[in-house]
Formats: sequence, structure tokens, C-alpha cells
Amino acid sequence: MLNKKIKACALHVAPVYMDKVASLRKVVNLISQAAVESVELLAFPEVFVPGFPYFTNCYAPNAAAVALYAAQSVVVPDDLTEVQAACAKSGIVVVLGISERMRGGHTIFNSIVTIDSDGTILGVHRKLQPTWAERLVWGQGSGYTLKTYEPKGAGYRIGGLACWEHTMNGARQALIDQGQHIHVGCWPALDILDGFENVACKQIEALMKTHALTAQVFVLCPSSYVDATCLEWMEKNLGPQDKVKPGGGWTAIIHPFCTFVAGPYMSDFDLLVVGEVDLSQLDLVKAYVDGAGHYKRPEVFKLDVDMTQRWKDEPDIVGPIPLNKP
Repeated sequence: MLNKKIKACALHVAPVYMDKVASLRKVVNLISQAAVESVELLAFPEVFVPGFPYFTNCYAPNAAAVALYAAQSVVVPDDLTEVQAACAKSGIVVVLGISERMRGGHTIFNSIVTIDSDGTILGVHRKLQPTWAERLVWGQGSGYTLKTYEPKGAGYRIGGLACWEHTMNGARQALIDQGQHIHVGCWPALDILDGFENVACKQIEALMKTHALTAQVFVLCPSSYVDATCLEWMEKNLGPQDKVKPGGGWTAIIHPFCTFVAGPYMSDFDLLVVGEVDLSQLDLVKAYVDGAGHYKRPEVFKLDVDMTQRWKDEPDIVGPIPLNKP
């Protein structure tokens, strides 16, 4: 039985596009802002640092643009020291979407970093399957990083997936089987993409509510939006385009029975979408449906998750990685 209430926040925010240093500085500032509102759990959008590679949807394949993107991607833990320190100072658990670059290498991943309230990196999840044009940018993650984590003294387990990774039912069930209580679904703005204007937010809402109900978890759904720094970078470096427009995004906090705790929010400026997550309500939900218990039916259904190490550095990024204090 969980008898804890948590003040949680799903961020609707834009990065400083293609600027790792400035975007990480904004991460630290947003942690400070959340602390003022007594937030205990703070979730950032997909690849908030250095922003989503929209250029893959606007132009012909361009290796030079991918190389620039890799140069602005985050090395774990080297580039995250100030973020870890901000978590420790504010006492906030942070789930941060990054484009992650292998230390000493050139391969990059769409990753989610979970940082404890004492600054410890609990672990990194690498997106299992980059979608469509994303394959030009990111490598494939493995089951080794498909994990949930329990922050110290928090009394709950948290895990996350990125974007259309939520269509992978096996990935979602793997988190359910690990006793997940809170889920972070990280997204970029998609409704500003040519051809997705009328369907993207509907898809996101459907996937987030599906996991909330089938996993019996509270879902934090942070999202970015497209701002001038993104559009100006693409036009300056790659030329005019008409496939991506400003604004967009869909941000909310969702109850396991699919009501909204906060949001949904859609706009073109930063907002902290804050709501109270009452974990005691999971007891009633689980009386009806328990995806890790009586609704799993293990004698009927089998799930085989290969959690074998695939990338040489995976043990280094699947924590815990303590804050290296000076």
C-alpha cells in the first residue's frame, strides 16, 4: 500500500536549439523554478538537450547536420554535473530527455536520464527503436537499459519511454513487470509537422492514456514546442523549409483511470504543468486491474525480454552514478 502524495511537474518547454551549454543552463534554471513551487518530481521533454532533430523531416539526408547534432549531444555523466548538483540542492527527482553521445565515440542515442534528489544518476534509458527519419541520427538502444528506478526514500518506482516507443507493447509490459508506479512519457512537438497537424496530439493522448490504464500508473507527459531558435537554426544552416511550423506540443499529467490531474496544455511558451500524484489511489485501481498481478495471466501470456548488454558502455550509464562533488 502506497500512502504518499507527490507534487509532480511535466514541463512544456523549448530548449535553446542546438546549443547544449545553453540548454543545460536552462535545465538548471527550470529545476530552481520548480523548487520554488515545492515540486518533488520534474519531467522534461524528449531530447530537450539539444532539441529534436526536426531537420530530418525537412531536408534531404545531411550527414553534416547530424555531425553538428552529435557535437551538441550530451556525454553521461561528464556534461551533467551541474544538473546533478541542482537536483541535490533542490531535492528534486528529475527525468531528463537528452540526445546522448557515447563517451569517446560518435554514436548517439535518444536517451532518458533519471536523476535522484541527491544528485545520483539512477540510470539512462536508450530509445529502443528510432522512428522513421530518426534512424538517420540515433542508434538503437537495447533491453539492458529498459529499467525502472526507485529514488531514495521515495516509496515508488519510476520509468520512462520516448515518443513512439510507447507503441512497443513489450517495452511497456517490461516496465509494468518491474513494478512501475509513475511513468514519464517524453515527447517533442509533433503536431507542427507537415501531415501530422490533425492527428499527433490525438495519438499522444491515446498512447499516454493507454499506458496509464493498462499499467495502472500515473503518467507525466512532458513536451517541447518549436520556437524561433529551432526555425532560425534550420534556415541559417540548411536553407528555407515549409515542413515544420512554430508552436505545438501536448503536455499533461494523467491519472491511472485516464482523468487529467493537470493539463492538457498546448501553447508556444514555457509552462510548468503541476499536479498532485496521490499514490494511495493505486490501491483502488489495482483492485480492478493489476497488470503485474491478476491481470497478467502468466499461465497464458509469456513475455521474454532480452536484457543482454549490447553496447560496450552500457554498464557505465546504467547507474547509480553518484554526484562527483568538488
